[in-house]
Amino acid sequence: MQFSAQQIAGILNGTIEGNPEATVSTLSKIEEGTPGSISFLANPAYTQYIYGTKASIVIVNRDFVAAEPIEATLIRVDSAAVAFAKLLEMYNQVKLNKTGVSKQAYISESAVTGENLYAGPFAVISDNARIGNNVKIYPQVYIGDNVVIGDNTTLFAGVKVYSDTQIGSKCIIHSGTVIGSDGFRFEPQNAEGERKVPQIGNVIIEDDVEVGANCAIDRATLGSTIIRKGVKFDNLVHIAHNVEVGENSYLAACNVIAGSTKIGKNCMFSGQVGIVGHLQIADNTIITAQSGISKSISKPGGVYMGSPAFDAKAYRKAFIHFRNLDSVVRRISVLERPEN
Repeated sequence: MQFSAQQIAGILNGTIEGNPEATVSTLSKIEEGTPGSISFLANPAYTQYIYGTKASIVIVNRDFVAAEPIEATLIRVDSAAVAFAKLLEMYNQVKLNKTGVSKQAYISESAVTGENLYAGPFAVISDNARIGNNVKIYPQVYIGDNVVIGDNTTLFAGVKVYSDTQIGSKCIIHSGTVIGSDGFRFEPQNAEGERKVPQIGNVIIEDDVEVGANCAIDRATLGSTIIRKGVKFDNLVHIAHNVEVGENSYLAACNVIAGSTKIGKNCMFSGQVGIVGHLQIADNTIITAQSGISKSISKPGGVYMGSPAFDAKAYRKAFIHFRNLDSVVRRISVLERPEN
């Protein structure tokens, strides 16, 4: 689809400087702009590129002052960064606006589906599933028995949703993620080996949750593994059985949360954080990359670092001493020599 500078300025409440009939059909970075693309300038460090960009339209702040002639048509707005983010969102909505049910999709006769369903080739919707309105189910998605999916939720290609899972409205589940697989629980039995403990609970994902690619969210042994509303997962996050992640918490890539741990609201965990099972993590907790949490955190708003992790300020001070440890040991060795 093509849009003119006039149309875009109307959407963004912007002012045009240049050709109002200039048209674009794609978006680009300002340093990689091509004819027919629209870009933006928000960071002053990139100002040099606006004078040579081939982009047809560039969004700039209202107070931008050009030092040289600019070929591109400018659209001046209050915030170029915010305006371009709005365009990205609109572009994504158009690009991902899939409709219709493929002849190669399978929908059980007992399943209930809402209006405007998109189901791609080889998607499977199993018995007694209930699918809301405007749901998008991309190719090769498997939806098990009794699964419930709310309105305006998108499941990208290859997502697998095991039986009895509940997913809320306005959720995004990225490719390769598995929801509702068995929790990892085995009990020693006898000399013949171990016995697998049946996992008969489910997974509940509330509204406005985004789950990255290749994540695994295990079903509960009993009860539910719960991901509260507004939670965002990066790729490769593993949530074990009976975990609860509080509202609006953010987990970066390669986080691993062991069984029955409860994460509070508004927490932020950097990459490769590991948390052992049966812990309580307070609201607004921040955990830095590669940290290991072995004890519950009861005080809200703390920042933790290290493995095992402790207060980040104390950790940084301790790390300074650790870096100097080798020289300290050499000095002590000299002092302890018999000749001294």
